[in-house]
Amino acid sequence: MTTQTLTFAAARSRAHGPTTALWHAVEVHRAPADLDGACELTVCGTLARVTTEENWPVRALDACPACTVQAR
Repeated sequence: MTTQTLTFAAARSRAHGPTTALWHAVEVHRAPADLDGACELTVCGTLARVTTEENWPVRALDACPACTVQAR
């Protein structure tokens, strides 16, 4: 029997027009050491750059509401 655990990394999107940059969750299927800061598809479907300086959930007010709900 195998067990699977979900690991989420924090990612920062870019601001687009009136939309501000937000923190998003990225579901990680590889070792955190393999994250190289590239853009990844987030839980809510946005492309955002993964960062290793922050952990998900982020302690910020500008976190994506959809990612916050889906990545509990």
